[in-house]
Amino acid sequence: MQILHASKSDVGMKRDNNEDNFLVFAEQNLFAAFDGMGGHAAGEVASAIAASEVKEFFDFTGKDEEATWPFKGEREKTYDENRAVTAIKLANARIIEQSEQDGKKKNMGTTAVMVHFVERTGAGPRALVAHVGDSRVYLFRKGQLQRITIDHSLVEEYLRMGKITEEEAKNFPQKNIILRALGQQKQVEVEINVYQPQPGDIFLLCSDGLSGMITDEAMQGIMQKQGKDLDAAAKKLIDTANANGGADNVTVILAQYQPG
Repeated sequence: MQILHASKSDVGMKRDNNEDNFLVFAEQNLFAAFDGMGGHAAGEVASAIAASEVKEFFDFTGKDEEATWPFKGEREKTYDENRAVTAIKLANARIIEQSEQDGKKKNMGTTAVMVHFVERTGAGPRALVAHVGDSRVYLFRKGQLQRITIDHSLVEEYLRMGKITEEEAKNFPQKNIILRALGQQKQVEVEINVYQPQPGDIFLLCSDGLSGMITDEAMQGIMQKQGKDLDAAAKKLIDTANANGGADNVTVILAQYQPG
């Protein structure tokens, strides 16, 4: 398989520094974005640790499938699913370690969103989508954009429970409260789902600096117009987020699946 990709991160219009980090590990067909949080610029430390740990773990296990893991895999998950989940759990452990060693970094954390493309003999191509927090993955297929992750956030939980409507969610006062992040608890629950990519599918990973500034419909319009040029699409998405106020750091990764 071949994965075409483009990535871009921007500080936005209101922040002094960029606490987002992202990982493009093309050799492993691995793409991830991390949106850091915490005072004293600790957010960018947490997201950088996450990016580094995930890359290191994939590099290490990519060279030796029999390598010992720091966490036990789950029986009902495949090797590749467990590998993705373990990488994120390891990032969580490292962030907690660092925050315990440095009082200024106490409670620092980060979201995590990852897409890993794999192809096993006889199994066909798979896109593994793992996430913790409110960074998102969208799938752009045949001109239509669909969100394929559910935010681990208070507003999403209230929507799921029917406590608020979609319309009320737009102006929900606690919009920024997330229910899961790396660096907050020693045990972190990583959500993972498996997709069968079709030729030309584009997976869009982003921090909430994008999804909080642009509607899904506007994102779809940009992808319809620019989708053939991934670099132009990534730039246009970020420029639009900034034009709409750019209230947060914004990170975009586009990864397009091509067979063969």
